[in-house]
Amino acid sequence: MEKLTQLIDTFGRVHNNLRISVTDRCNIRCFYCMPSEDVQFVHRSKIMSFEEIVRFIRLVVPLGVDKIRLTGGEPLVRKNIPELVKMIADIPGIKDIGITTNGILLPQQAQQLYDAGLRRINISLDALNAAKFKQITRRDDYDKVRAGIQSAHDAGFDPVKINAVSIRNLTEEEIVPFGKLARETGAEIRFIEFMPLDADNQWEREKVLFAHEIQEILSQGIMPLVPEEQPDKSAPASNFVFEDGVGRIGFISSISAPFCMSCNRFRLTADGKLRNCLFSLEETNIRELFHNNAPDEEIIAAVRSSITAKKEGHEINTARFIQPDRPMYSIGG
Repeated sequence: MEKLTQLIDTFGRVHNNLRISVTDRCNIRCFYCMPSEDVQFVHRSKIMSFEEIVRFIRLVVPLGVDKIRLTGGEPLVRKNIPELVKMIADIPGIKDIGITTNGILLPQQAQQLYDAGLRRINISLDALNAAKFKQITRRDDYDKVRAGIQSAHDAGFDPVKINAVSIRNLTEEEIVPFGKLARETGAEIRFIEFMPLDADNQWEREKVLFAHEIQEILSQGIMPLVPEEQPDKSAPASNFVFEDGVGRIGFISSISAPFCMSCNRFRLTADGKLRNCLFSLEETNIRELFHNNAPDEEIIAAVRSSITAKKEGHEINTARFIQPDRPMYSIGG
């Protein structure tokens, strides 16, 4: 495989981490991601095929991409995802394959995913209280998610990471129970600050429960946290462990402490649009290039152009910020 020049933007950030949304469909309706009713899904005929996804990965691996994460929507509602994982795992140069899922379908698929080559799994769960879970997701599937978490442990995933979005006046009472879960089960809890990607445009800064507040709640409710070494400087989470060494906690402080200047990620939506940032207002239509029989060189040039155009940061904390037209489920988490 010929090694080409890496994907480096004008700020010197090297992009080796590609997040691929395999579907915009989901089996729950979290209010910070999707509208409750009348969700506008992309027609299935416009979704990237497995073959197109694999072709794109093969094109960017020589550019230095070696990490892939599958997202959605809910990726496991798409049929035969273990098959896609195996196809990706067979690509020379891919070192790391992960998935972000709500966990509901893991009892049926966790072992298949692990056997196909998946090694990293993040399960979205914002509350350990069934009523609060239903309030956030608009669905009554809490027990299914907990079963999915156990299935991931049983299949061999270690660690299992749990992503919990933190929202003021809603999830404060969930923080200490999540800390205890980390200590009791070995799951790594990652608290994520509420971001402006909701379908109803109801986000307000006042609704963000900030990482330093969560840390204080955990320190008072359980015991103090101490920071861990950050071997991967491009990782979005700041990692901590309780001072007795039991229980790992991460904070993704997208609002209070943006990590834009160490970002190594870019994204491919389910309908084949390339985005250089989660909050980007511009996209490059990779699927259209495929369907127009564009040569590989043209597609690679389009990828480079997208990365070059990446801005310094998302600007959420400035008056210049414009919320993307696409909500989270349409972009890919």
